[in-house]
Amino acid sequence: MSTIGPEAVDLSPEELRDRVAVELERTRRRSAELTDAVDDEELVKQHSSLMSPLVWDLAHIGSQEEQWLVRDVGGRRALRPDIDDLYDAFQHSRADRPELPLLGPDESRQYVATVRDKVYDVLGRAPLEGRRLVEHAFAFGMIVQHEQQHDETMLATHQLRRGSPVLHAPDPPGAEAGGERRGEVLVPGGPFTMGTSAEPWALDNERPAHRVHVDDFLIDSHPVTNADFFRFIDAGGYRQPCWWSEQGWQYLAHAELSAPLFWQRSGDVWLRRRFGRLEPVPPDEPVVHVSFHEAQAYANWAGKRLPSEAEWEKAARFDPSTGRSQRYPWGEDPPEERHANLGQRHLRPAPVGTYSAGRAPSGAWQLIGDVWEWTASDFAPYPGFEAFPYREYSEVFFGPSYKVLRGGSFGTDPAACRATFRNWDFPVRRQIFAGFRCARTPAAAELD
Repeated sequence: MSTIGPEAVDLSPEELRDRVAVELERTRRRSAELTDAVDDEELVKQHSSLMSPLVWDLAHIGSQEEQWLVRDVGGRRALRPDIDDLYDAFQHSRADRPELPLLGPDESRQYVATVRDKVYDVLGRAPLEGRRLVEHAFAFGMIVQHEQQHDETMLATHQLRRGSPVLHAPDPPGAEAGGERRGEVLVPGGPFTMGTSAEPWALDNERPAHRVHVDDFLIDSHPVTNADFFRFIDAGGYRQPCWWSEQGWQYLAHAELSAPLFWQRSGDVWLRRRFGRLEPVPPDEPVVHVSFHEAQAYANWAGKRLPSEAEWEKAARFDPSTGRSQRYPWGEDPPEERHANLGQRHLRPAPVGTYSAGRAPSGAWQLIGDVWEWTASDFAPYPGFEAFPYREYSEVFFGPSYKVLRGGSFGTDPAACRATFRNWDFPVRRQIFAGFRCARTPAAAELD
């Protein structure tokens, strides 16, 4: 798996252009796979009011690429200024997008292909210095990450669609010997560096690096599994308001929740629908498709809590032997297949106890990949935050309406996943590939 990190500062312009071209092409192959997997009728259909039609996502990818790379970086004439408003995510809600005069499948494919041809020309000519937007090819990296984020959104749309399977991938590896042994790991209190000022393609909400003090805490060594969640359900977790926040209980009653999204019970067996397949829920996989409210209720029932965002990041990247924060739980090197379940290589989370090569110095497993992990934190700016290159990427979402998720899922690409990467969503969201792990404050006797 390829990605660009701090080593980009040492690449020559030619080497950097080559690396960017590889990332652009790799990303577009994934977009094509997700949109070519279904016929035109399925492309233009809205499979859920929570999501856009797949054809909107495809043309939106091209529109953003045109505006930032062709017009801004390249200074070229606008190709389709007439569709700017159609594909502005802030102009139209997802529920309303099917009623818009969108480009059809063939026209959308032609549009994104034409934009990409011009982008390659811009990449070959544009100086990668002199403007913050182009230093270390930031604008190109922003567009790669934007497309990969929409690819994960389109993957979630595929999960919501009804019909026979159209996506296929091998199963992830099984748990490693000894990896299934679970418990908690103690992360000693003290300061650590949170965020980044060194990652060339880091987005504005990851910046700047800053020191944060975190008290001693215990965090689950593995994500909460389906088997764990079975016990919560069987104990009446969805029927007892004592485990739920007031807001969460109101949401549960309104949405009539009784299990994670896509689960259904058949006798004594829980089944799930996964990309067109109906199958038994695997007990050893991380639970997925749960909202923040469900995660919080489970944590309360288990006598624990959700970790704060700072706790999660310290558990994921702080190495006490060096006193430094790493780029990934395993170190500085980009993700390889042995490290994490990323990039849609598999269409499911791996069982807990997989990817020992990706363990953090804290001893926690699978902090990157498999499932996004809900944290207790509201989405907020770091001290010294500066919106760049536009307010609508992060700043307009800051506040208590959104909760932070960390770590990425099996559908997240390595280009859009690192230990500093921040995702956010409404606490009621369940269609995203989200799970969680728990944390708690240790008793004094546990620190002796």
